[in-house]
Amino acid sequence: MDVITLAFPEHVRFTDDELFAICASNKDLKIERNKQGKLIIMSPVGGLSSYYESELGGNLWAWNKQKGLGIVLSASAGFILKDGSILSPDAAWIEKNRWNNLKIVEKEKFIPLCPDFVAEIRSQSDSIKNLQEKMFDWMKNGCRLGWLIDPIERAAYVYRNTQQPVQVNFNEVLNGETVLPDFNFQLSTFE
Repeated sequence: MDVITLAFPEHVRFTDDELFAICASNKDLKIERNKQGKLIIMSPVGGLSSYYESELGGNLWAWNKQKGLGIVLSASAGFILKDGSILSPDAAWIEKNRWNNLKIVEKEKFIPLCPDFVAEIRSQSDSIKNLQEKMFDWMKNGCRLGWLIDPIERAAYVYRNTQQPVQVNFNEVLNGETVLPDFNFQLSTFE
């Protein structure tokens, strides 16, 4: 299934709680809200994309288990960003103090902050242009480090704040820099 974008009249805006209820009632779909208020509806990913998400998320989880610096969240988590969007990355990490400052009720629904680190992995149904725009939205909303991994074109892009991304070859290792100290991910894992 390709991505479907639903636009609504300007006076129709779903609250964060209403959108959470819609998502909870449609567990077979991944639903995001962009900054224009449009709903982006995606079907579950295929096996290969799921493997890529699990591989990266598993490596991130193992690193975090050892370091204990934060919280790793799966592709199911939604984040309420300053621009009004609710986005869900393929992998996310939040510094421990920021997570601990959230109330339990904030942790139970869409999380009202931008992760410190996000990764997006391109699947067959993803447009690279749309993913690049999404990465810039993550950065504009406060993400400190982001990786856009494109197994289709065998390229990756590193995003830092609002700077232009740096392209990385698929035979290189992505580095967590100061955000994820000592975390490295070998892109050739996706071959």
